[in-house]
Amino acid sequence: MGPAESTVPPASQNELQAMAYTDQLTGLGNRYRLRDKIRSLAAERASDPAPFTVALANLDGFKPINDLFGTMAGDEILCQVAHRLKACMPDGATVTRHDGDEFAIILPLIFERVGAERIGQMIKDVLSAPYDLGDRNVRLSASLGFSIYPFAGADFDELMKSAETALYRSKRRGRGQITVYSREIAQEMKRATQIEQALRNAIIADAVDVHFQPIVQLQDGRVVGFEALARWVDPDLGSVSPAVFVPLAEERGFIDTLSETLLRKAAEATLAWPRELFLSFNLSSAQLMDPSTTANILAILNGVGFDPRRLELEITETAVMTSAETASRIISELRAAGVRISLDDFGTGQSSLGRLRDFAFDKVKIDRAFVSAITKDRASEHIIKAIVTLCDGLELEVVAEGIETAAEAEKLKALGCGMGQGYFYGKPVDAAATLRYLANHYHEFAVVDRASA
Repeated sequence: MGPAESTVPPASQNELQAMAYTDQLTGLGNRYRLRDKIRSLAAERASDPAPFTVALANLDGFKPINDLFGTMAGDEILCQVAHRLKACMPDGATVTRHDGDEFAIILPLIFERVGAERIGQMIKDVLSAPYDLGDRNVRLSASLGFSIYPFAGADFDELMKSAETALYRSKRRGRGQITVYSREIAQEMKRATQIEQALRNAIIADAVDVHFQPIVQLQDGRVVGFEALARWVDPDLGSVSPAVFVPLAEERGFIDTLSETLLRKAAEATLAWPRELFLSFNLSSAQLMDPSTTANILAILNGVGFDPRRLELEITETAVMTSAETASRIISELRAAGVRISLDDFGTGQSSLGRLRDFAFDKVKIDRAFVSAITKDRASEHIIKAIVTLCDGLELEVVAEGIETAAEAEKLKALGCGMGQGYFYGKPVDAAATLRYLANHYHEFAVVDRASA
């Protein structure tokens, strides 16, 4: 076909090519522009691989903006993000937009982790300023993931995969996090995924167990209840700490399934206990954000035949403040059903006194960090004394956690602390061992047990 027969003038072909490389909403380059820029930069530096950095920025909580205010408001925020990123980038940087609320940045002059973290902090600050929607202002945070050429990958696909892994880790750690990809992080993410899959299978197979730790009256050592604690031994992974698998279940979105399974098992085990003993169980932050939590818990208790008045649910201050309004409603519903609420790890969060005023609690648990220092640190002793006095005034019961020695127990008793738990009184053990513990330590249970033998 000769020049005279061409149906698209050269200018139009250039325009079409430009359109193919441009995000129509923001005017930034798109993923094709990003790919070509990275490939070009990598080719330039291949013989002498001088590093460069690729960043991914993702807005936290953007979907609710679209849901609440509509897509026009969301589009306006995305345009403001694009403007801010272009305005704050160093010379030579390229900003592009991917699908939705994800932006990518090529940083030719950022060579190592510290530089990436520094510019990440700047981007985070720039994107956290309020967004003007005319009749209202909206605040958002951003999570960031970085990959550095050639360490995190020598081509476009590898670099993007590494940046996405880093971003994924940032998102899983909470809002406004910054992660620079490393082999250690890749291994950490791979192991987390392995643990997640094994844990999901263990829940289906009912292989996650419940152990029970006694809670006693300090004055006479009498058992008054037990705290239920998750325990998991995997055939391949071995014993996995709840400090690892419980947060992972929260992060990956199946903590409610795990918690409901464990509550059912714990409640079933208590049917063999004396009826006056209570069961203490930990509620997650995800459950305090779910309006169906109360109905789910009461349905489990009803199915087992467990009196809600024997249940104490432990919640942390951080969990309460994640979604304060919903948490307050759930706490009120549970208390109305007879369930008691304990504030766990007291003294380690922020504005704990305000939480005692704003929420209806029945009990406060003093964190083990204060208890373990009570015999050698005057400050910890005074803090515990102040907490006990405060709770007396508010008619709240007090439990000290992590008691390991007779000296700690005596000191807590002298300070007026009512209840306690820890290795000094008993380690967490399974349901069968808990029954043996009761036979040895609970007079009425031992009498009944012998009579029925």
